[in-house]
Amino acid sequence: MMDFRQRLDTLFNLRRGEGVPVLLAVLFFFCVLTALMILRPARDALGMQRGIEAVRWLFIGTALVTLLANPLFGWLVSRFQRLQFIAATYVFFALSLVGFHLLLVLTPQAVGEISGQVFYVWFSVFNLFATMLFWALMADRFTLEQSKRLFALIAVGGTLGAIFGPWLASLLATPLGTPALLLVSAGFLLLALVAAWAVARSQPRHAGSATEQQAVIGGSAWQGLKAVFRSRYLLGIAGYVICMTLMATLLYFTRLQMVAALGDDMDMRTTIFARIDLLTQLATLVLQALIAGRVMKRFGVHVTLMLLPLTVMLGFIGLAMVGTLAVLILFEAAFRAIQRALTRPARETLYTVVSREDKYKSKAFIDTFGYRGGDVLGAQLEGLLGRLGMGLAGLASVAIPLALAWAALGLWLGRAQQRLAAEQAAALPATPEHAPNPPSANRRQQQ
Repeated sequence: MMDFRQRLDTLFNLRRGEGVPVLLAVLFFFCVLTALMILRPARDALGMQRGIEAVRWLFIGTALVTLLANPLFGWLVSRFQRLQFIAATYVFFALSLVGFHLLLVLTPQAVGEISGQVFYVWFSVFNLFATMLFWALMADRFTLEQSKRLFALIAVGGTLGAIFGPWLASLLATPLGTPALLLVSAGFLLLALVAAWAVARSQPRHAGSATEQQAVIGGSAWQGLKAVFRSRYLLGIAGYVICMTLMATLLYFTRLQMVAALGDDMDMRTTIFARIDLLTQLATLVLQALIAGRVMKRFGVHVTLMLLPLTVMLGFIGLAMVGTLAVLILFEAAFRAIQRALTRPARETLYTVVSREDKYKSKAFIDTFGYRGGDVLGAQLEGLLGRLGMGLAGLASVAIPLALAWAALGLWLGRAQQRLAAEQAAALPATPEHAPNPPSANRRQQQ
Protein backbone atom coordinates (compact mmCIF):
# COMPACT_ATOMS: atom_id res chain seq x y z
CA MET A 1 0.00 0.00 0.00
CA MET A 2 2.79 2.39 0.88
CA ASP A 3 4.62 1.56 -2.36
CA PHE A 4 1.49 2.39 -4.34
CA ARG A 5 1.05 5.65 -2.44
CA GLN A 6 4.68 6.58 -2.99
CA ARG A 7 4.30 5.90 -6.70
CA LEU A 8 1.27 8.17 -6.85
CA ASP A 9 3.15 10.91 -5.01
CA THR A 10 6.05 10.56 -7.45
CA LEU A 11 3.76 10.55 -10.48
CA PHE A 12 1.93 13.70 -9.41
CA ASN A 13 4.99 15.42 -7.91
CA LEU A 14 3.51 15.49 -4.40
CA ARG A 15 5.30 15.85 -1.06
CA ARG A 16 4.32 14.46 2.33
CA GLY A 17 1.08 15.94 3.62
CA GLU A 18 0.07 17.52 0.29
CA GLY A 19 -2.20 14.74 -0.99
CA VAL A 20 -5.36 15.63 0.93
CA PRO A 21 -5.25 19.43 0.33
CA VAL A 22 -4.54 18.90 -3.37
CA LEU A 23 -7.34 16.35 -3.74
CA LEU A 24 -9.77 18.71 -2.04
CA ALA A 25 -8.62 21.59 -4.25
CA VAL A 26 -9.19 19.42 -7.34
CA LEU A 27 -12.71 18.63 -6.08
CA PHE A 28 -13.31 22.34 -5.37
CA PHE A 29 -12.35 23.38 -8.91
CA PHE A 30 -14.28 20.46 -10.42
CA CYS A 31 -17.50 21.64 -8.75
CA VAL A 32 -16.95 25.28 -9.75
CA LEU A 33 -16.35 24.48 -13.43
CA THR A 34 -19.19 21.95 -13.55
CA ALA A 35 -21.55 24.63 -12.24
CA LEU A 36 -20.32 27.08 -14.89
CA MET A 37 -20.14 24.80 -17.92
CA ILE A 38 -23.63 23.37 -17.46
CA LEU A 39 -24.88 26.83 -18.44
CA ARG A 40 -22.25 28.30 -20.79
CA PRO A 41 -23.42 27.03 -24.24
CA ALA A 42 -26.93 28.36 -23.58
CA ARG A 43 -25.42 31.69 -22.45
CA ASP A 44 -23.64 32.16 -25.78
CA ALA A 45 -26.70 31.20 -27.81
CA LEU A 46 -28.97 33.52 -25.81
CA GLY A 47 -26.51 36.39 -26.17
CA MET A 48 -26.67 36.17 -29.98
CA GLN A 49 -30.47 36.42 -30.12
CA ARG A 50 -30.34 40.15 -30.89
CA GLY A 51 -27.28 40.00 -33.13
CA ILE A 52 -23.51 40.27 -32.71
CA GLU A 53 -23.61 44.05 -32.32
CA ALA A 54 -25.79 43.54 -29.24
CA VAL A 55 -23.12 41.23 -27.79
CA ARG A 56 -20.60 44.09 -27.99
CA TRP A 57 -22.92 46.21 -25.87
CA LEU A 58 -23.41 43.29 -23.51
CA PHE A 59 -19.65 43.29 -22.96
CA ILE A 60 -19.88 46.94 -21.89
CA GLY A 61 -22.80 46.14 -19.61
CA THR A 62 -20.90 43.23 -18.11
CA ALA A 63 -17.88 45.47 -17.50
CA LEU A 64 -19.99 48.08 -15.71
CA VAL A 65 -21.78 45.52 -13.51
CA THR A 66 -18.50 43.80 -12.66
CA LEU A 67 -16.76 47.05 -11.74
CA LEU A 68 -19.72 48.08 -9.59
CA ALA A 69 -19.56 44.73 -7.81
CA ASN A 70 -15.84 45.10 -7.08
CA PRO A 71 -16.18 47.66 -4.21
CA LEU A 72 -18.85 45.44 -2.62
CA PHE A 73 -16.49 42.49 -2.81
CA GLY A 74 -13.69 44.64 -1.35
CA TRP A 75 -16.00 45.57 1.54
CA LEU A 76 -16.71 41.87 2.21
CA VAL A 77 -12.97 41.13 2.20
CA SER A 78 -12.31 44.01 4.62
CA ARG A 79 -15.04 43.09 7.11
CA PHE A 80 -15.28 39.30 7.15
CA GLN A 81 -13.05 36.25 7.52
CA ARG A 82 -11.89 34.62 4.30
CA LEU A 83 -14.28 31.70 4.39
CA GLN A 84 -17.15 34.00 5.26
CA PHE A 85 -16.78 36.27 2.23
CA ILE A 86 -16.14 33.27 -0.03
CA ALA A 87 -19.34 31.68 1.32
CA ALA A 88 -21.30 34.92 0.92
CA THR A 89 -20.27 35.21 -2.74
CA TYR A 90 -21.07 31.60 -3.66
CA VAL A 91 -24.38 31.58 -1.78
CA PHE A 92 -25.40 34.80 -3.56
CA PHE A 93 -24.79 33.24 -6.98
CA ALA A 94 -26.55 30.01 -5.97
CA LEU A 95 -29.62 31.99 -4.86
CA SER A 96 -29.49 33.95 -8.13
CA LEU A 97 -29.67 30.67 -10.04
CA VAL A 98 -32.72 29.68 -8.00
CA GLY A 99 -34.27 33.05 -8.91
CA PHE A 100 -33.67 32.52 -12.63
CA HIS A 101 -35.16 29.02 -12.29
CA LEU A 102 -38.33 30.43 -10.74
CA LEU A 103 -38.55 33.01 -13.54
CA LEU A 104 -38.36 30.28 -16.18
CA VAL A 105 -40.88 28.02 -14.44
CA LEU A 106 -43.44 30.46 -13.04
CA THR A 107 -43.44 33.17 -15.73
CA PRO A 108 -42.27 31.55 -18.99
CA GLN A 109 -44.11 34.25 -20.99
CA ALA A 110 -41.67 36.82 -19.55
CA VAL A 111 -38.65 34.94 -20.86
CA GLY A 112 -37.40 36.54 -24.04
CA GLU A 113 -34.60 38.58 -25.50
CA ILE A 114 -34.30 40.99 -22.54
CA SER A 115 -34.11 38.23 -19.93
CA GLY A 116 -31.57 36.46 -22.15
CA GLN A 117 -29.39 39.58 -22.16
CA VAL A 118 -29.70 39.85 -18.36
CA PHE A 119 -28.68 36.22 -17.98
CA TYR A 120 -25.70 36.78 -20.30
CA VAL A 121 -24.40 39.63 -18.14
CA TRP A 122 -25.12 37.79 -14.90
CA PHE A 123 -23.36 34.63 -16.09
CA SER A 124 -20.25 36.60 -17.14
CA VAL A 125 -20.00 38.14 -13.65
CA PHE A 126 -20.68 34.74 -12.05
CA ASN A 127 -17.98 33.10 -14.18
CA LEU A 128 -15.39 35.73 -13.25
CA PHE A 129 -15.94 35.84 -9.49
CA ALA A 130 -16.39 32.08 -9.02
CA THR A 131 -13.03 31.23 -10.60
CA MET A 132 -11.26 34.28 -9.15
CA LEU A 133 -12.18 33.24 -5.60
CA PHE A 134 -10.97 29.72 -6.22
CA TRP A 135 -7.53 30.81 -7.38
CA ALA A 136 -7.28 33.46 -4.63
CA LEU A 137 -7.75 30.73 -2.02
CA MET A 138 -5.15 28.56 -3.78
CA ALA A 139 -2.58 31.39 -3.80
CA ASP A 140 -3.35 31.95 -0.11
CA ARG A 141 -2.80 28.32 0.85
CA PHE A 142 0.18 27.22 -1.27
CA THR A 143 3.71 28.60 -1.49
CA LEU A 144 5.47 29.66 -4.68
CA GLU A 145 7.42 26.37 -4.78
CA GLN A 146 4.23 24.37 -4.29
CA SER A 147 2.32 26.40 -6.86
CA LYS A 148 4.87 25.53 -9.56
CA ARG A 149 4.43 21.82 -8.83
CA LEU A 150 0.75 21.63 -7.94
CA PHE A 151 -1.30 24.32 -9.67
CA ALA A 152 -1.26 22.55 -13.03
CA LEU A 153 -2.44 19.36 -11.32
CA ILE A 154 -5.15 21.25 -9.44
CA ALA A 155 -6.27 22.81 -12.72
CA VAL A 156 -7.09 19.31 -13.99
CA GLY A 157 -10.07 19.35 -11.64
CA GLY A 158 -11.44 22.36 -13.49
CA THR A 159 -10.90 20.71 -16.87
CA LEU A 160 -12.73 17.58 -15.74
CA GLY A 161 -15.57 19.76 -14.48
CA ALA A 162 -15.64 21.64 -17.80
CA ILE A 163 -16.02 18.30 -19.60
CA PHE A 164 -18.48 16.84 -17.11
CA GLY A 165 -20.73 19.94 -17.06
CA PRO A 166 -21.80 19.92 -20.75
CA TRP A 167 -22.13 16.12 -20.68
CA LEU A 168 -24.37 16.29 -17.61
CA ALA A 169 -26.43 19.08 -19.20
CA SER A 170 -27.00 17.01 -22.34
CA LEU A 171 -28.02 14.03 -20.19
CA LEU A 172 -30.49 15.93 -17.97
CA ALA A 173 -31.91 18.57 -20.33
CA THR A 174 -34.53 16.31 -21.94
CA PRO A 175 -35.91 14.45 -18.88
CA LEU A 176 -35.72 17.39 -16.46
CA GLY A 177 -35.97 20.41 -18.74
CA THR A 178 -33.62 23.35 -19.20
CA PRO A 179 -34.82 25.28 -16.09
CA ALA A 180 -33.79 22.36 -13.87
CA LEU A 181 -30.21 22.73 -15.04
CA LEU A 182 -30.00 25.99 -13.10
CA LEU A 183 -30.79 24.14 -9.88
CA VAL A 184 -28.20 21.48 -10.71
CA SER A 185 -25.64 24.24 -11.26
CA ALA A 186 -26.59 25.83 -7.92
CA GLY A 187 -26.13 22.46 -6.22
CA PHE A 188 -22.60 22.08 -7.58
CA LEU A 189 -21.81 25.62 -6.46
CA LEU A 190 -22.81 24.75 -2.90
CA LEU A 191 -20.69 21.57 -3.11
CA ALA A 192 -17.80 23.83 -4.19
CA LEU A 193 -18.33 25.88 -1.04
CA VAL A 194 -18.08 22.75 1.12
CA ALA A 195 -14.85 21.82 -0.70
CA ALA A 196 -13.48 25.35 -0.13
CA TRP A 197 -14.11 24.97 3.59
CA ALA A 198 -12.32 21.60 3.55
CA VAL A 199 -9.32 23.05 1.68
CA ALA A 200 -9.01 25.84 4.24
CA ARG A 201 -9.21 23.38 7.13
CA SER A 202 -6.57 21.07 5.64
CA GLN A 203 -4.18 23.88 4.65
CA PRO A 204 -0.43 23.22 5.04
CA ARG A 205 1.24 24.37 8.25
CA HIS A 206 3.39 26.99 6.52
CA ALA A 207 0.29 28.96 5.45
CA GLY A 208 -0.05 30.50 8.90
CA SER A 209 -1.33 29.89 12.38
CA ALA A 210 -4.97 29.19 13.15
CA THR A 211 -5.32 32.72 14.52
CA GLU A 212 -4.01 34.24 11.28
CA GLN A 213 -6.27 32.04 9.17
CA GLN A 214 -9.34 33.26 11.06
CA ALA A 215 -8.28 36.92 11.09
CA VAL A 216 -10.16 39.53 9.13
CA ILE A 217 -7.95 41.07 6.43
CA GLY A 218 -9.25 44.57 7.19
CA GLY A 219 -8.36 47.77 5.39
CA SER A 220 -10.38 49.78 2.88
CA ALA A 221 -12.66 48.32 0.23
CA TRP A 222 -10.66 50.38 -2.30
CA GLN A 223 -7.27 49.16 -1.07
CA GLY A 224 -6.90 46.70 -3.93
CA LEU A 225 -7.23 49.44 -6.56
CA LYS A 226 -4.73 51.69 -4.77
CA ALA A 227 -2.21 48.86 -4.36
CA VAL A 228 -2.30 48.04 -8.08
CA PHE A 229 -1.42 51.57 -9.12
CA ARG A 230 1.35 51.80 -6.49
CA SER A 231 3.06 48.60 -7.60
CA ARG A 232 4.71 48.02 -10.97
CA TYR A 233 4.47 44.28 -10.35
CA LEU A 234 0.70 44.30 -9.77
CA LEU A 235 0.23 46.77 -12.63
CA GLY A 236 2.18 44.38 -14.85
CA ILE A 237 -0.15 41.51 -13.89
CA ALA A 238 -3.11 43.74 -14.76
CA GLY A 239 -1.55 44.50 -18.13
CA TYR A 240 -0.98 40.83 -18.81
CA VAL A 241 -4.62 40.03 -18.01
CA ILE A 242 -5.86 42.86 -20.27
CA CYS A 243 -3.73 41.61 -23.17
CA MET A 244 -4.91 38.03 -22.69
CA THR A 245 -8.57 39.00 -22.47
CA LEU A 246 -8.34 41.37 -25.44
CA MET A 247 -6.94 38.54 -27.59
CA ALA A 248 -9.54 36.09 -26.31
CA THR A 249 -12.29 38.59 -27.18
CA LEU A 250 -10.97 39.10 -30.71
CA LEU A 251 -11.01 35.34 -31.14
CA TYR A 252 -14.47 35.07 -29.56
CA PHE A 253 -16.06 37.58 -31.93
CA THR A 254 -14.37 35.97 -34.90
CA ARG A 255 -16.03 32.73 -33.83
CA LEU A 256 -19.42 34.46 -33.45
CA GLN A 257 -19.11 35.91 -36.95
CA MET A 258 -18.35 32.53 -38.50
CA VAL A 259 -21.10 30.70 -36.58
CA ALA A 260 -23.63 33.45 -37.38
CA ALA A 261 -22.86 32.97 -41.08
CA LEU A 262 -24.03 29.34 -40.82
CA GLY A 263 -27.64 30.25 -39.94
CA ASP A 264 -30.02 31.76 -37.39
CA ASP A 265 -31.19 28.58 -35.64
CA MET A 266 -30.43 28.88 -31.90
CA ASP A 267 -30.28 25.12 -31.33
CA MET A 268 -27.73 24.76 -34.14
CA ARG A 269 -25.62 27.52 -32.65
CA THR A 270 -25.82 26.02 -29.15
CA THR A 271 -24.71 22.64 -30.55
CA ILE A 272 -21.71 24.17 -32.35
CA PHE A 273 -20.67 26.14 -29.27
CA ALA A 274 -20.96 23.01 -27.12
CA ARG A 275 -18.82 21.02 -29.55
CA ILE A 276 -16.17 23.73 -29.59
CA ASP A 277 -16.16 23.75 -25.77
CA LEU A 278 -15.86 19.96 -25.66
CA LEU A 279 -12.94 19.92 -28.11
CA THR A 280 -11.24 22.69 -26.13
CA GLN A 281 -11.61 20.85 -22.83
CA LEU A 282 -10.31 17.57 -24.29
CA ALA A 283 -7.25 19.38 -25.68
CA THR A 284 -6.74 21.01 -22.28
CA LEU A 285 -6.94 17.66 -20.52
CA VAL A 286 -4.34 16.15 -22.87
CA LEU A 287 -1.97 19.06 -22.21
CA GLN A 288 -2.47 18.80 -18.46
CA ALA A 289 -2.00 15.05 -18.41
CA LEU A 290 1.15 15.00 -20.54
CA ILE A 291 3.20 18.14 -19.96
CA ALA A 292 1.56 20.89 -17.88
CA GLY A 293 2.70 19.60 -14.50
CA ARG A 294 6.37 19.70 -15.57
CA VAL A 295 6.60 22.81 -17.76
CA MET A 296 6.51 25.44 -15.00
CA LYS A 297 8.92 23.54 -12.78
CA ARG A 298 11.44 22.90 -15.55
CA PHE A 299 11.30 26.08 -17.63
CA GLY A 300 10.02 28.58 -15.08
CA VAL A 301 7.06 30.89 -14.84
CA HIS A 302 8.53 33.42 -17.30
CA VAL A 303 8.73 30.89 -20.15
CA THR A 304 5.28 29.50 -19.35
CA LEU A 305 3.75 32.99 -19.46
CA MET A 306 5.23 33.53 -22.94
CA LEU A 307 3.70 30.40 -24.48
CA LEU A 308 0.17 31.77 -24.94
CA PRO A 309 1.23 35.05 -26.63
CA LEU A 310 3.40 33.10 -29.05
CA THR A 311 0.52 30.71 -29.75
CA VAL A 312 -1.75 33.68 -30.45
CA MET A 313 0.77 35.15 -32.87
CA LEU A 314 1.04 31.89 -34.83
CA GLY A 315 -2.71 31.32 -34.68
CA PHE A 316 -3.63 34.67 -36.19
CA ILE A 317 -1.04 34.17 -38.93
CA GLY A 318 -2.68 30.84 -39.75
CA LEU A 319 -6.16 32.33 -39.58
CA ALA A 320 -5.18 35.13 -41.97
CA MET A 321 -3.81 32.57 -44.43
CA VAL A 322 -6.66 30.01 -44.16
CA GLY A 323 -9.77 31.71 -42.81
CA THR A 324 -12.07 28.73 -42.28
CA LEU A 325 -14.18 27.68 -39.28
CA ALA A 326 -12.12 24.48 -38.94
CA VAL A 327 -8.89 26.48 -38.58
CA LEU A 328 -10.59 28.82 -36.12
CA ILE A 329 -11.77 25.87 -34.00
CA LEU A 330 -8.24 24.43 -33.92
CA PHE A 331 -6.81 27.85 -33.03
CA GLU A 332 -9.35 28.39 -30.26
CA ALA A 333 -8.82 24.88 -28.91
CA ALA A 334 -5.06 25.51 -28.73
CA PHE A 335 -5.61 28.96 -27.18
CA ARG A 336 -8.00 27.74 -24.50
CA ALA A 337 -5.97 24.61 -23.77
CA ILE A 338 -2.74 26.53 -23.19
CA GLN A 339 -4.57 29.28 -21.31
CA ARG A 340 -6.20 26.85 -18.87
CA ALA A 341 -3.52 24.17 -18.61
CA LEU A 342 -0.43 26.39 -18.50
CA THR A 343 -1.07 30.15 -18.46
CA ARG A 344 -3.72 30.26 -15.72
CA PRO A 345 -1.69 28.21 -13.19
CA ALA A 346 1.45 30.20 -14.05
CA ARG A 347 -0.37 33.52 -13.70
CA GLU A 348 -1.81 32.50 -10.34
CA THR A 349 1.67 31.72 -9.00
CA LEU A 350 2.47 35.42 -9.42
CA TYR A 351 0.25 36.12 -6.40
CA THR A 352 2.17 33.78 -4.09
CA VAL A 353 4.76 36.51 -3.44
CA VAL A 354 2.32 39.29 -2.50
CA SER A 355 0.53 40.07 0.77
CA ARG A 356 -2.71 38.37 1.79
CA GLU A 357 -4.61 41.61 1.24
CA ASP A 358 -3.34 41.77 -2.34
CA LYS A 359 -4.19 38.10 -2.93
CA TYR A 360 -7.85 38.94 -2.42
CA LYS A 361 -8.37 42.69 -2.94
CA SER A 362 -5.80 43.51 -5.62
CA LYS A 363 -6.45 40.22 -7.39
CA ALA A 364 -10.18 40.94 -7.38
CA PHE A 365 -9.61 44.37 -8.91
CA ILE A 366 -7.15 43.03 -11.50
CA ASP A 367 -9.45 40.20 -12.52
CA THR A 368 -12.54 42.40 -12.74
CA PHE A 369 -10.91 45.43 -14.37
CA GLY A 370 -8.48 43.38 -16.46
CA TYR A 371 -10.99 40.85 -17.77
CA ARG A 372 -13.86 43.23 -18.35
CA GLY A 373 -11.63 46.06 -19.60
CA GLY A 374 -9.97 43.67 -22.05
CA ASP A 375 -13.42 42.45 -23.12
CA VAL A 376 -14.61 45.96 -23.92
CA LEU A 377 -11.41 46.92 -25.74
CA GLY A 378 -11.41 43.71 -27.76
CA ALA A 379 -15.10 43.95 -28.66
CA GLN A 380 -14.81 47.57 -29.82
CA LEU A 381 -11.54 46.93 -31.67
CA GLU A 382 -13.03 43.98 -33.54
CA GLY A 383 -16.09 46.06 -34.41
CA LEU A 384 -13.92 48.93 -35.67
CA LEU A 385 -11.83 46.63 -37.84
CA GLY A 386 -15.02 45.11 -39.22
CA ARG A 387 -16.48 48.53 -40.08
CA LEU A 388 -13.21 49.39 -41.84
CA GLY A 389 -13.53 46.19 -43.87
CA MET A 390 -10.08 44.95 -42.85
CA GLY A 391 -11.08 41.28 -42.45
CA LEU A 392 -8.91 38.54 -40.97
CA ALA A 393 -5.69 39.95 -42.45
CA GLY A 394 -6.32 43.29 -40.77
CA LEU A 395 -7.14 41.53 -37.52
CA ALA A 396 -3.82 39.65 -37.69
CA SER A 397 -1.89 42.87 -38.41
CA VAL A 398 -3.16 44.26 -35.10
CA ALA A 399 -2.99 41.06 -33.04
CA ILE A 400 0.59 40.04 -33.90
CA PRO A 401 2.38 43.18 -32.56
CA LEU A 402 0.19 43.06 -29.44
CA ALA A 403 1.12 39.42 -28.93
CA LEU A 404 4.85 40.25 -29.08
CA ALA A 405 4.43 43.01 -26.46
CA TRP A 406 2.34 40.62 -24.36
CA ALA A 407 5.09 37.97 -24.50
CA ALA A 408 7.68 40.54 -23.37
CA LEU A 409 5.45 41.46 -20.43
CA GLY A 410 5.13 37.81 -19.44
CA LEU A 411 8.92 37.47 -19.46
CA TRP A 412 9.30 40.55 -17.23
CA LEU A 413 6.66 39.32 -14.76
CA GLY A 414 8.33 35.93 -14.38
CA ARG A 415 11.69 37.58 -13.71
CA ALA A 416 10.13 40.02 -11.23
CA GLN A 417 8.51 37.16 -9.36
CA GLN A 418 11.87 35.41 -9.04
CA ARG A 419 13.40 38.58 -7.62
CA LEU A 420 10.59 39.08 -5.08
CA ALA A 421 10.77 35.45 -4.00
CA ALA A 422 14.52 35.77 -3.46
CA GLU A 423 14.04 38.93 -1.39
CA GLN A 424 11.41 37.22 0.76
CA ALA A 425 13.66 34.21 1.28
CA ALA A 426 16.52 36.50 2.35
CA ALA A 427 14.27 38.33 4.82
CA LEU A 428 12.62 35.18 6.20
CA PRO A 429 15.03 34.47 9.14
CA ALA A 430 14.22 37.89 10.61
CA THR A 431 10.45 37.23 10.63
CA PRO A 432 8.23 34.74 12.45
CA GLU A 433 8.42 31.28 10.89
CA HIS A 434 4.75 31.15 10.04
CA ALA A 435 4.66 34.43 8.11
CA PRO A 436 4.21 33.60 4.40
CA ASN A 437 4.90 37.16 3.25
CA PRO A 438 7.38 39.13 5.38
CA PRO A 439 6.39 42.79 5.89
CA SER A 440 9.68 44.03 4.50
CA ALA A 441 9.20 42.01 1.34
CA ASN A 442 5.69 43.31 0.95
CA ARG A 443 6.94 46.89 1.21
CA ARG A 444 9.54 46.22 -1.46
CA GLN A 445 6.88 44.62 -3.63
CA GLN A 446 4.81 47.79 -3.50
CA GLN A 447 7.68 49.95 -4.76
